[in-house]
Amino acid sequence: MLGLLILGILLISVFLKYTKLVVAGFCILFLVLGIWRHQVAEFKILNNELRKYNDLGKEIILIGIVSDEPDIRERSIKLTVSIEQLTVDNEIISVSGKILVTTNRYPEYQYGDKLKIIGKLETPPVFEGFNYKDYLKKDGIYSIINWPEVELIGNNFGSPIKKILFSFKNKFKGASQSFLSPPQEGILEALFFGDETNIPKEWKDKLNLTGTRHITAVSGMNITIIAFLILSFALSLGLWRQQAFYLSLFLLFLYIIMIGAPASAIRAGIMGGLLMIAQYFGRLSTASRAVVFAAFFMLLFNPLLLTLDVGFQLSFLAILGLIYFQPFLFSWLKKIPNPKVFPIRTTLSATLSAQFFTLPILIYNFGQISLASPLANILIVPILAPLTILIFVFGISGMLLYPIGLFLSWIAWLPLTYIIGIVGWFSKLSFTSLAVKNLHWFWLIISYLILGYLAYKLNQKRGLVISQI
Repeated sequence: MLGLLILGILLISVFLKYTKLVVAGFCILFLVLGIWRHQVAEFKILNNELRKYNDLGKEIILIGIVSDEPDIRERSIKLTVSIEQLTVDNEIISVSGKILVTTNRYPEYQYGDKLKIIGKLETPPVFEGFNYKDYLKKDGIYSIINWPEVELIGNNFGSPIKKILFSFKNKFKGASQSFLSPPQEGILEALFFGDETNIPKEWKDKLNLTGTRHITAVSGMNITIIAFLILSFALSLGLWRQQAFYLSLFLLFLYIIMIGAPASAIRAGIMGGLLMIAQYFGRLSTASRAVVFAAFFMLLFNPLLLTLDVGFQLSFLAILGLIYFQPFLFSWLKKIPNPKVFPIRTTLSATLSAQFFTLPILIYNFGQISLASPLANILIVPILAPLTILIFVFGISGMLLYPIGLFLSWIAWLPLTYIIGIVGWFSKLSFTSLAVKNLHWFWLIISYLILGYLAYKLNQKRGLVISQI
């Protein structure tokens, strides 16, 4: 690191007349900064106080507060608990850190509950094909405890704002459940909240086979596409650019608040917001700079996102796809109609652009290529933006006025049934998916080098055309 640091400073200070060398010097300095920041994060993990008590083989007593929304499963509940104190061998120790507690489904515990937990702390396991330890590490969780004794000590120790958000979300889900039945209701909750609890395993498998499982998660790619389509949809309704811009930002903000403002959605919301700002000012071609700066500050805060958070990778790559591929695909698909009421060409080019840039990451992480995915997504993704708005209006109406909620539930039922029909039909095809096991990271690099080169050449050609005009 010291050698790289000296090299970077020399390039900047000695070769001021040579722009490329100065740029290379700054790149080296930022590389050193990134290495240093990542090492600081790893050092923090190694010195985590709670982690030292993992795998002792003895029961310890922990006192902590439920610091996030409980993850309710069919027979269990997972709680993220911020620990304040532990007792081991009759010695009371003040500590800080988060653990993941898996306990019985009942009695239910809520955000802000203060708990006394008695059990054995363990290191998160690494399963075949899934590194659960790294998955939790990115969220600052290095210890788990399974099926402990849990005792409620008190309530309302959390943030009042978070409590209101989670309460609002639960009322919204309750309203939708009173009007719709499975599987439509399960798909609605998954689309809007990223909650797959009410989707049967059979349908989860079908979503995997057709490459449409991403629609059931509040992922960066979804929010990015939805943000882009909301703005395009608003413009197609005849709104002025300024009106469409503010309406889109407001709806995106409400959506993130509505789903409980999880960290993944906030990160994706920042990137999606930047994309809309760039489009509003007519500077879509330079939006990549703003996105890179946003990613830089996110990684400065939590450098583990770069390698451990697939959602961060998908949101970043989806935006790059929209920036570099969408204008070209929009022109290339000029024979496809683009009516104001339903801009088919805009939604199709946006969907394909995001998919091109995220496909290698999806294959690398999940080991499967869905051959039906492109066509299935083309048929489904264009309706996600208007459906998201419809679900929002339907849920609010259902909470306030039963007759309006009932009427809108019939309208919401139709697109939800359409999605189920598309997924069900494609899942029956014999050539639905192709397994790609143990893909080496080298092929991932090759894929993005090819995509990067294509993006560069296409935008170079586009720039020449614009300059000639």
